[in-house]
Amino acid sequence: MVGRVSLYLLDTDVPQNNEDDRMITAHLYGGDEDTRIRQEILLGVGGLRTLEAAGVTPDVCHLNEGHSAFLAVEQMRRAVSERGLDFEAALAESKARNVFTTHTPVAAGNDAFNPDHVREYLSCVLDGSGVDLDVLMNTGKERPEDPASRFGMTVLALHASNYANGVSELHGQVARFMWHHLWPKSDEDDIPIGHVTNGVHMASWVAPELDACYREHLTDDGLDISDAAFWNLHQSLRRRLVDQVRIRLAEQRRRHGASSAVVAEAATVLDPEALTIGFARRFAPYKRATLLLRDRDRLAALLDDADRPLQILLAGKAHPMNEPGKALMQEIWNVARDPMFAGRIQLVEGYNIALARYLVQGVDVWLNTPRRPLEASGTSGMKAAANGAPNLSISDGWWVEGFEGDNGWVIGGGKDHDNAEVQDAEDMESLFTLLEKEVVPTFYDRGVDGVPRKWVKIMRAAVAGVIPEFSTARMVDDYTQAYYGPTARGE
Repeated sequence: MVGRVSLYLLDTDVPQNNEDDRMITAHLYGGDEDTRIRQEILLGVGGLRTLEAAGVTPDVCHLNEGHSAFLAVEQMRRAVSERGLDFEAALAESKARNVFTTHTPVAAGNDAFNPDHVREYLSCVLDGSGVDLDVLMNTGKERPEDPASRFGMTVLALHASNYANGVSELHGQVARFMWHHLWPKSDEDDIPIGHVTNGVHMASWVAPELDACYREHLTDDGLDISDAAFWNLHQSLRRRLVDQVRIRLAEQRRRHGASSAVVAEAATVLDPEALTIGFARRFAPYKRATLLLRDRDRLAALLDDADRPLQILLAGKAHPMNEPGKALMQEIWNVARDPMFAGRIQLVEGYNIALARYLVQGVDVWLNTPRRPLEASGTSGMKAAANGAPNLSISDGWWVEGFEGDNGWVIGGGKDHDNAEVQDAEDMESLFTLLEKEVVPTFYDRGVDGVPRKWVKIMRAAVAGVIPEFSTARMVDDYTQAYYGPTARGE
């Protein structure tokens, strides 16, 4: 039980399975296409059969990404074999029960397989059911008339769902453009893909100290607490983050075989009072973790300002098969060790939920630099803003809706470019200009009491803007009202 929700975990590592099958759920990434297809049949077909075995008959099934789309195949198999429906009627019945969410405009996030490989497996799943496998295969092909067309899981999910959506307003637009060819007779605006913007579970990410503060002082008119009290609370969270990073850096150095003196020196890295920028997420090339490194002299000048110190913390993981993503991490690792940056750039290893909490609760600014429009939504910036950290972000994903002019900064002009190099250069220039002219000066513009009142005003706006609009409570309400309810009612 997760709260009041039953979570069923599917595992093939059981004695009655042969050795190959026991390995299906051994790892998520790194397998070949054969393993991936078997995993997705397990999730879709096995998932629905698991619910049946547990006595659960869902009114609505929500397919998150195409990975679970084979659930529709199991629905159609039952309709044909158990109730004698023809394929079109079975597909219509399946479609009436499903909701589909696409989470990525990146091609690698939309699984597509060799159709002969899929046919081999589905022929076993559908054996004796009466389902026309040729017709079913066409349901998953982007271009059924093309013999070379691959079997797309997103395509199958779109054809077998009553409603479909992206995960932000901009991503909904991108998804309609991306899949327009599946409805060639429709205008792009009429493609049946809407949007529900993602949200975060506030109770899981807001610092306990801030949670108590919000419960006492957050009203419809804003945060009713003095600037000094709010600032001092944030200062304590930044200091805690620095302490935690120092502990982790010492462990890293010890693990790498550093001398005792170098390990001990980790206790003095970073400045607990300095402007601290955080960047933590999956290391995919389109997220451009190294955008700031394109002009290292300019970056060094920012980091080397003794009167207005700046430091950057980075963390994350790359897909095990994503060599460019791993190369980005290696580049950052090397830069962090360069004396010209004086230890003010740190790549913290072992990225997990615990480290993510310290980061979003303690940084002063959350940096997000995707190549627009490839960030479907993003949620890390929501978590940081809920803790009072303004976003410094490309106008992509949720930030298109979240930016209100006074709660953070937008990098770039909100334009899409065909030329990635031009886009990167323009965004880099915008990022440095914002840091030099707005972010750093505002942070260090202090009153006689040491409180940066203009900065605290931005922090207040960040909190007020994100908590009501970008929570999972709002997100689930949106799904229920727009998709779950109508689907359950047969609308």
